[in-house]
Amino acid sequence: MKNLCKELKTIFFCFFILFTFNTISQTHTDIIVNPNDSRVITTGVPFLLIASDARAASLGDMGVATSVDNFSQYWNPSKYVFSEFKSGFGLSYTPYLSKLVNDISLGNITYFNRINERSAFAASLRYFSLGEIEIIQDEFSQALIEKPNEMTLDISYSLRLADQFSMGIALRYLRSDLRIQAVDESAKAASSYAVDISAFYQGEEQNYGDVDGRWRGGIIIQNLGPKIKYDDSGTETFLPTNLRLGGGFDFILDQFNKVAVTAEITKLLVPTPPIYGTFTDYNDLNENGVFDDGDEQIGTSYVGIVEGQSSDVGFIDGVFQSFSDAPGGFSEELKEFTWALGAEYVYDDSFALRAGYFNESEEKGARKFISLGAGFKFSGTKVDLSYLFSASKVPSPLENTLRFSLTFDFGANSYIEY
Repeated sequence: MKNLCKELKTIFFCFFILFTFNTISQTHTDIIVNPNDSRVITTGVPFLLIASDARAASLGDMGVATSVDNFSQYWNPSKYVFSEFKSGFGLSYTPYLSKLVNDISLGNITYFNRINERSAFAASLRYFSLGEIEIIQDEFSQALIEKPNEMTLDISYSLRLADQFSMGIALRYLRSDLRIQAVDESAKAASSYAVDISAFYQGEEQNYGDVDGRWRGGIIIQNLGPKIKYDDSGTETFLPTNLRLGGGFDFILDQFNKVAVTAEITKLLVPTPPIYGTFTDYNDLNENGVFDDGDEQIGTSYVGIVEGQSSDVGFIDGVFQSFSDAPGGFSEELKEFTWALGAEYVYDDSFALRAGYFNESEEKGARKFISLGAGFKFSGTKVDLSYLFSASKVPSPLENTLRFSLTFDFGANSYIEY
């Protein structure tokens, strides 16, 4: 009797396994991938990625490893402790979408001061105006004028840790007032805060055969801070946190002539959007591997991630995830790096000619442009100009735009650095 029970259990177990296997083999999930999904990384307050000063703009939107100037606050505040001037003040103006409108622009005001031989501080204000928007409800109503804008207020401190090396930190307050109150009475400006952490190296002048030279290098993590949102029910958006890494070399031809060559790479430290698809679970009754009229749907269809990772993470997790979450793998991660090359010729620290090239993958924004510029200095005042030519099929909002910068230096030769 005992042996009979064992045999019955064995037979029952075998039938259970066969039935389960047969059921699983007939259960399928149909996935419809949305071919229009874009994996271009988008962020809030994107105006923070616009080069606002003419010198950096003419070098292909770079500045993390170039020599110090008054606008180093945005690119790498660690450079301020290498300034030969006691202090400086800078103003810049950048028209935006100038081919379409004439009242959208980016302005920048910067001030720096070297406290002593080893430290410096700086403060700056960036203001992005989207012009005037006229809202008319009907023919009898008076027009309402809205002036959406965005701004940041920064302060930084830099410290020289060695003769050729310094580090800096910048704190940033962001305010984005883009919601139209005439349309939504509950609209209010969004705000957040961020921090920049930077380092800069500038070597001593050395002889390299026929010319003297000097190496430069810089790195910065920018806009590291909480996500921004406009209301309690709205979605949170990442700030344009990014990593900049650059290096360059100064060819010191003689007492009056110098040529500086610089290269820079940049990557947004923001998660890559995953590829989404519509999932449908069903019993494949006719076993043809396709969900059709003869099959039974299990539950309701739902949208889920087909490839990649969810971007619903905190900003710190987003930084680390950004290096490994591209649906296309390592090859796509490489496409998320932009790179730029720039060269600057300087005569007697009073006249400069500049040129640069910026490149971004066509799958990640397709920004490609050539930039040219010049600088003139007289009596402690410097004027810089830059002009951009788009080299991409996608039009640039800054194409054929002339940018201006004006700087004033105080306390000439207060410090000897070269």
